Parts: sequence; structure tokens; C-alpha cells
Amino acid sequence: MSTAPRLTALDAVHRALGATMTDFAGWDMPLRYGSERDEHNAVRTKAGLFDLSHMGEITVTGPQAAALLDHALVGNIGGVAVGRARYTMICREDGGILDDLIVYRLAGTEYMVVANASNAQVVLDALTERAAGFDAAVRDDRDAYALIAIQGPESPGILKSVTDADLDGLKYYAGLPGTVAGVPALIARTGYTGEDGFELFVEPQHAEKLWQALTEAGRDAGLIPCGLSCRDTLRLEAGMPLYGHELSTSLTPFDAGLGRVVKFEKEGDFVGREALAAAAERARIAPPRKLVGLVAEGRRVPRAGMQVVADGTVIGEVTSGAPSPTLGRPIAMAYVDAAHAAPGTPGVGVDIRGTHEPYEVVALPFYKRQK
Repeated sequence: MSTAPRLTALDAVHRALGATMTDFAGWDMPLRYGSERDEHNAVRTKAGLFDLSHMGEITVTGPQAAALLDHALVGNIGGVAVGRARYTMICREDGGILDDLIVYRLAGTEYMVVANASNAQVVLDALTERAAGFDAAVRDDRDAYALIAIQGPESPGILKSVTDADLDGLKYYAGLPGTVAGVPALIARTGYTGEDGFELFVEPQHAEKLWQALTEAGRDAGLIPCGLSCRDTLRLEAGMPLYGHELSTSLTPFDAGLGRVVKFEKEGDFVGREALAAAAERARIAPPRKLVGLVAEGRRVPRAGMQVVADGTVIGEVTSGAPSPTLGRPIAMAYVDAAHAAPGTPGVGVDIRGTHEPYEVVALPFYKRQK
């Protein structure tokens, strides 16, 4: 029995804008409004507006909220200052990644965990289970928030025109409560595009008002609505991992080149510690495969699951691939054998329907904004 996809608070707005909709993790989401390339370029050069209300918000509160999160997640969450955020992961006992997360410390004993839409229930269940014995409560707040992101170099100026919050004082990976266009919001300087920008958590009933106000405020600055399709090419250029592609339960953070998120020095035990310590040691001695960037010499686009080859031998697999509007060529992220992972390694190709297309191995990210 299939259930109808969930609709965000902005569903009517997307349809009025003529968006092409798609089912994403059980949600009906805008894929694109017009040209994916135009939307991508707007975020790189001006600004784009995204509905990300499918993301999963989970609130953790109570005297031992920090201790619970330090036990349940791989990061040092107790060390996050109020008003700041941290990128982290939740792993299984065997070290496999259940999801990558952003955790915001909203108050001394209150945190908001933001999970990927496809994993929100898994993360909620794991946190609930791991909360046993802690004086802390785990609350499903997925219906309590709509999430609107404004991303791109013009976004600070646009947002400033509709809020009196101190955006200049708001650092990257920080969040503060404020009012935007008369709407109460948690204003976070976070994003998934490689550009400066903000994510605004608001009550669903206020989402439409906020979307229209930002649209109006950004009209002269070149702001346009953007769908999930360009969000994917933006994060790919920025070398940001996507769960289900670069991250999965069969990989540890060390396999993904993200071992830095695991904090062994924090107090107390945490789920997966032993397995992760072993994974760290394996990665130090001889990593089996490394995540690299690949840039096409031709025009054919690599897709997830395609084999990476060298001298007729399979040396890896593509995890994400797309045409890159910024580079003007197809790009991919792939896990390849360590022996072929150095930038400039000769003779590497991708098997695209039987033809070995030549690719250049490059260091990630493909794109880094000028600060």
C-alpha cells in the first residue's frame, strides 16, 4: 500500500510558480521551477530561495541533553556553545553511518538535531532508544517547522532588508532567534551549496508569508526560487557528501574521509567508539578506498553506481555525478583505490555504458567560493 507524499507548507506556492514536483523521501518537493542551470548560476552569482521543509527536526531537552547527545553521536556536542551549530554523525555500534546531522544548541539544555529527510525516522528511533537512562527527552518536531533557505552572495543583503537581527555578528555554523519579515524564526548561517547563506526555521503557518517577503526583497538582487535538482549540483561542486551516495551504513566516517567529526577525546563512552577506533587505525595504515573528485575530459555524464576503471581494471565506483554549470564539464565524486586517488593520477576513466571515458582525478571540492 503506497501512501500519498507529504506536502510542505509551501506546496501551493510551488504549484503557482509552475514547479516540476518530485517525490523525495516521501515528500512532494520542487525539483526545478525553470532551468536547472539558471537556478544553479543564480545561487553562485546572486541568490536562490529553497524550500527544505522535508528535513527532519528533532528536539532534545533536559538536564542531561548534552550527555545524551555525546553518547548517541560521534561529535563533542557538550562542547558546542549556545547559539552555535555543529556538523556531526550518528553511527551504528559497528561504526556504519546512520546519518549525517547538524546539531544546533538553542539553550543550555535544549538542542535541535536536523536529520536528512530520508533518515529522520531512523535518527528519531535511534536517539529515543539511546536516551534510556538519561534525564533528557527526545521530541519529534518535524511538523513544528518549515525550513526556508536563502543561499548565494546576495543573500546577506537581501535578508538584512527584512530583519533587524545582527547578521554581521552571525558566524558560519551559528544560529540565533530573531524576527524576519515579522515572523519569528531561528536564523542559522548554514547551507548545502558552498555559498554564504542562511537557513530559516519557522512555524509552518508563517512559511508562505516569509517566502513572499524574501521573494519581494530579493527581486532586484536577482533572487529566484530553486529546486532540489540545483541543490544537488551545488553541493556536488562544493564536495559535500549526500547520504545514500557518499555516506551509508556500510561506511564509517573514516572511510568517507570525514574522520575529523569523530571526537574520541570527549568524556564518556559513545555508540560505535570501539569500531570507529579500529576504523581510524585502518585508515591510518592503509585506507582501502578514498573519496575523490573526477572531472570529465569529454561531455558524457557519469552517474552513481558506474565503475571507475584504470588499465581495464575496476578501481572504484561513482557515488554522485552531474554536469557542472560552474566548471562547464561533467564531474563526479567516487570512491577509488588509494593507489589511484592522488590528483592527476593518469589513465583513470569511467565506464559509461561500455565505453571508458577519460577522467581527471582532482582533490575535493571542485569549487570553493572566494571569501
